[in-house]
Amino acid sequence: MATSEAAERNHEQLFPGRVSTLEQTDPELVEYFDNFAFDEVIAHDDLEVRTRLMVQLAALIACQAQSEYRVMLGAALTVGVTPVEAKEIVYQAVAYVGMGKAFDFLHITNDVLTERGVALPLPGQSTTTPETRAELGYAVQSQVIGAERMASLYADAPADELHIQRLLSANCFGDHYTRGGIDLPTRELLTFAILVAQGGCDPQVRGHVAGNLNVGNGRQVLIDVLTQLLPFIGYPRTLNGLRAVDDVVPAATA
Repeated sequence: MATSEAAERNHEQLFPGRVSTLEQTDPELVEYFDNFAFDEVIAHDDLEVRTRLMVQLAALIACQAQSEYRVMLGAALTVGVTPVEAKEIVYQAVAYVGMGKAFDFLHITNDVLTERGVALPLPGQSTTTPETRAELGYAVQSQVIGAERMASLYADAPADELHIQRLLSANCFGDHYTRGGIDLPTRELLTFAILVAQGGCDPQVRGHVAGNLNVGNGRQVLIDVLTQLLPFIGYPRTLNGLRAVDDVVPAATA
């Protein structure tokens, strides 16, 4: 099997001049993986290349794929993902995978940016203060999940769990979603990618399918994202993601 012209062209766009060591040790795997990931899969959606790389980076964090993340981060920067966007992807992941899993990826990102001559720290992107984060977080969370659903989460929470809802609003949404650097629809795509790739988050995946719809990312966009994650996260989690999409927005009503 030979690498297709499209795969070679798309690979060269992401990794100009790079020759993988696996081409020497595992040439058959590299050939059919490259044809799959960089030709066949890319041909099946209309995602802009920067968006494709951003959701793939988010998924790789969730998968704890440090080596592949480093390689794909270089590709993302090559095609125009900005240093601020790269850092914001990691920051966004903290709320969903925890600092324990995001820590190494933050250092990898800093290393790659430094190697490329980017001065750190980058310009701050926070838009809240300790006094406003809860209120502004509640507002953006309501935008994502809907005001009625938001009110019921608070109203229905047991008294000993209400603080978790408040932390979710102030931290996950107030500290993260309100930041600059990446717009709200893109942040929701990143969250969707992280949750699908992480696995074991089926209720949250369905919730963020609905959240994506609320901020303008329709069924086809979500299927496009899953298509681009497939080579990196495998079939089981991709199919689980597709089921969540079908559960929330069936094809007949899309």
